[in-house]
Amino acid sequence: MSAPRVAICYDCLFPVNTGGGERVYRRMAEELVARGSRVSYVTRAQWPASAPPRAPFDLVSVWRGEIYDDAGVRTTRSAVAFAFGLFRHFLRHRREVDLVVVAALPVLNVFAVRAALLGRPVVIAVDWLEVWPARKWRAYAGAATGTIAAVLQWLAVRIGDIRLVNSDFTRARLRAALAGADPIVLGLLDLAGPPRGSVDREVAGVGPAAHGAYVVFIGRHIADKRLEALPPALAVARRAFPGLEARVVGAGPETERARAAAADAGVADAVHFLGRLGDDDLDAVVAGAAALVNPSAREGFGLVVAEAAAVGVPSIVVAGEDNAAAELVEPGVNGAVATDASAEALGGAIRAVLDGGDDLRRSTAEWFARERAHRNLGGSVDELLRRAARLRR
Repeated sequence: MSAPRVAICYDCLFPVNTGGGERVYRRMAEELVARGSRVSYVTRAQWPASAPPRAPFDLVSVWRGEIYDDAGVRTTRSAVAFAFGLFRHFLRHRREVDLVVVAALPVLNVFAVRAALLGRPVVIAVDWLEVWPARKWRAYAGAATGTIAAVLQWLAVRIGDIRLVNSDFTRARLRAALAGADPIVLGLLDLAGPPRGSVDREVAGVGPAAHGAYVVFIGRHIADKRLEALPPALAVARRAFPGLEARVVGAGPETERARAAAADAGVADAVHFLGRLGDDDLDAVVAGAAALVNPSAREGFGLVVAEAAAVGVPSIVVAGEDNAAAELVEPGVNGAVATDASAEALGGAIRAVLDGGDDLRRSTAEWFARERAHRNLGGSVDELLRRAARLRR
């Protein structure tokens, strides 16, 4: 059977956008192209029509606009507009595709693609970046909109021929929502690149006793990331490591709140806000850190943990029912899991990781090299194509 014609549907594109989802879909598109598929990446335009980003696949824009409000929350208007764009596109091109991979974020995407392709023998693979309980939807989008979103999610889980998830955490939630579901758990550790933290490399100069030692935070400054928890935790960790500092990468609506938290904790001079960085500068900041601190309450996977581990940097995350990043951290092997985001709990976890020193950095590098070998996206794409081929016969 010839390689299928594939469309991938998501409203963000890496590297124009730098979140985890867009990294997954770009790599998936590249893996499919490498296997002989003709791939269309159906997205929103964020660039001049005369200067699209370079890519080894076709870029198709079905809408142009902003998707977040000032608080960093996705807007209903943008979800409806993009879904309508998807519907029109696939209605016009329904005979030109064999396999569609559609992100269930926003969930209206799923209904749009299914409606446009009714009656066509097209395999639809729905990728669930996250599956939320109704209370989470209401907290995120408000009582009315959140309730509607929860109902739409319940319905959308029942649509599609193949289901994809990013973690065992999300797989469990999907199975709870749909008995008998057998989703493909995407292996994503290779998105962090090859191992770059040799288990035998010299790590002196980045440990907690070194002058200028620091922990690093990377991500959008939105409420779910709980960046404001880092400064008071740093103050606690500095009781044992007085010279410890923090470097904060990224920007967003919660930046000023984090600055205020640093001032309140008495560590304003020790918390450095670096803004958005280019790849080379970001790599250097991560590689030089004593640890990555990710106090996020919600992660569908936690790619930043893998990216840190790739250079032998252990991570501190926070346990929580919406945080799949905790699945990636084995305490004492590649980091620590704080019980909550309080100053004492998170600060204590930072101290524990710094106490691990060079041995923990080496075991972190070993963990990444070992896990990456069998948790990679290439293998997941092969499984997706095998399942799609069986359905197309």
